Order: sequence, then structure tokens, then C-alpha cells
Amino acid sequence: MADDDGKDTAGKLDAVREAINEVDEQMVALISRRERLVRRAGALKHDDASVRAPARVEQVITNVRGYAEKQGVDPTVVEETYRAMIGAFIEFELRVRRGH
Repeated sequence: MADDDGKDTAGKLDAVREAINEVDEQMVALISRRERLVRRAGALKHDDASVRAPARVEQVITNVRGYAEKQGVDPTVVEETYRAMIGAFIEFELRVRRGH
């Protein structure tokens, strides 16, 4: 229970935020790994259509929604996060293909 000035609540919030920061650092490391793999995959593709690959995007979305459900995570949050990330990676891969 928090005291009158909320110090217990503030301390707990700080601890939660620190844990979130640690998760964020781990996620950035995983995004870095994903980027390296995207670069490798991009080198194997022959055109922009194969980069955009809407059928592959939907396959990934289906996969991650399933992973989310198995772990008890909101699949909509996971899907929206992945759609944003995939969109960013597609644009990244297109820039790499064009030599930018």
C-alpha cells in the first residue's frame, strides 16, 4: 500500500520501467539480428515484388499470432507490432536493394 505521498507506488513504477528498459534492450538486439537476416534474404531476391511478398507477410502474421496465443499475449498487439516492423523492414530492404 502506498504511503501518503505515493513513494511506494513511484518506487514500484520505477522498477517496472527499469524492467521494460531491459526488455527493450533485448528486443533491439533481436531486431538487429533480424536486420542481418533480412539483408541476407534481400541478396537472394531478384526484384521489388519479391521483397514486398504479401503472401509471406501474411504467413509471418499468422505465425506470430499463433505464438502470441500460445504465450497468452494479445495477438492483436503482436500483429500490429509485426505489421509495423515488417513494413519498416520492407522499406529498409528496398533501400538496400537500390544501393541507398
